[in-house]
Amino acid sequence: MGSVEGKIALVTGAARGIGRAIAEELATEGADLILCDVKAEWLAETAAAVQAKGRKVVCLSADVSQSASVNAAVTEAVEKCGRIDILVNNAGITKDGFMARMTEEDWDAVITVNLKGTFLFTKAVGKIMMKQRGGVMVNIASIIGLIGNAGQCNYAASKAGVIALTKSVAKELASRNVRANAVAPGFIETKMTEVLPEDIKKQMLAHIPLNRFGLPRDVARVVLFLASDDSAYMTGQVLTVSGGMGM
Repeated sequence: MGSVEGKIALVTGAARGIGRAIAEELATEGADLILCDVKAEWLAETAAAVQAKGRKVVCLSADVSQSASVNAAVTEAVEKCGRIDILVNNAGITKDGFMARMTEEDWDAVITVNLKGTFLFTKAVGKIMMKQRGGVMVNIASIIGLIGNAGQCNYAASKAGVIALTKSVAKELASRNVRANAVAPGFIETKMTEVLPEDIKKQMLAHIPLNRFGLPRDVARVVLFLASDDSAYMTGQVLTVSGGMGM
C-alpha cells in the first residue's frame, strides 16, 4: 500500500470509529496527524495511538457546522504544522426516522454536520492546498448516498450531497494539483451502528454478498490508498467499501 511518509493529514471526527481507524492507518504509513473533533479531550485515545507509532499529533476542537470554528481550527493547524497535505472529511451524524415523522430539526442537524461541515472544511483547507499547489482530499460518504434507505432520507441526502460536492471540487481544484475523491462505506461495525436492533442488522446482512459487516480498518485502508501517490491519477471518484452491498 502507498506510503504517506512525511505528509501532514487532518482528519475530522477522529475520536472514534472510522475516523480513529483512518488516523491510525495514516500514522502507520508515516503521516503526522492533525486530529479534529467537537471536543479536543475526546481525542486522547486516538492521539496516544498515533504517538505510539512514532508520529507527531496535534489535537484541535472544531465544530464542523460553524465556519468560525472551522476556520480557526485550520488556521491553528497551519500555524502549528506549516501545511496540510491530506484532508479527510469524516465527521458525521445520524438522526434516523421515516420522512413522514421526521422533524425539521433532525433534517437540518444531519445536513448541517454531514454536508455543510464537509463544505466548510473543504473550503478552508482548499485555500491552503491551492497556495501549496498540491494536496489530497478524501470525503467519507456512504453507500446510502448512492442507493438510499428507508428511514434515512436526511442521511442519504447529506451523503449524496457529499458525493456531488466531491466531484465538483475535483473539477475546480485539479488545475492546482489538488485531488478530491470519496469513499462510500456500507455497514461498518462502529458505535454508531451497534445500537441498531438485531432484526435490522439481519436484514442488512442479507443484502451483503460477502456476508459480513465491515470493520473501520476496511475503510481506512481505502482512504490510505486515495491519500497516497498510488492513486495519483484519480480524482472525482467514489469507491464503495460495502462488501458488495448496492451493486
